[in-house]
Amino acid sequence: MSAAYAVQPGSITRATATRTPSTGTAGIPPTTHLRLTRRGRAVFTTLAAVPLVLGAIGIAINGGMAAAEGTAGVGAVAFEYVTIEAGQSLWQLAESIAPAQDPRDVIADIVNLNQLPSEAVQPGQRLALPANY
Repeated sequence: MSAAYAVQPGSITRATATRTPSTGTAGIPPTTHLRLTRRGRAVFTTLAAVPLVLGAIGIAINGGMAAAEGTAGVGAVAFEYVTIEAGQSLWQLAESIAPAQDPRDVIADIVNLNQLPSEAVQPGQRLALPANY
C-alpha cells in the first residue's frame, strides 16, 4: 500500500532557528578580543607614557629645590674671603694659608670651592677659602 500525502496551502510556515546555550555558559555573554593595529599600539603606549614622563620632569625640577632646602636647616658655613694681589698666585696663597699642608691639595680645594675654570687668577679677584684652612 502506498500512502499519499497532500500539502495544503498555508500549512508550511517558516521556522526560525534558535541557539540554545551549552550547559556551562548559560547566561554569560560571549567575549570579544581587542585587536590593536601598530598605530593603535603606538598611541596607547604614548598615552601610557605621558604621566610617567611628566612625573619624572616634576621630580627633576623639584628635586633640586628639595636638596637645597634640606641643607638650609643644617647651618650656613661662613667662608673667609681673600682678594688676590698683583703678582700673587694660587701656590703662594696656598702656602700662606696652610703651610703644613701640600699646596696642590689646597689649590684643588680652592679651585673646587670657587668653581674656577683653571688655576689662573687675576689681581683683584675675590676667592672664598675652605673652612678647614
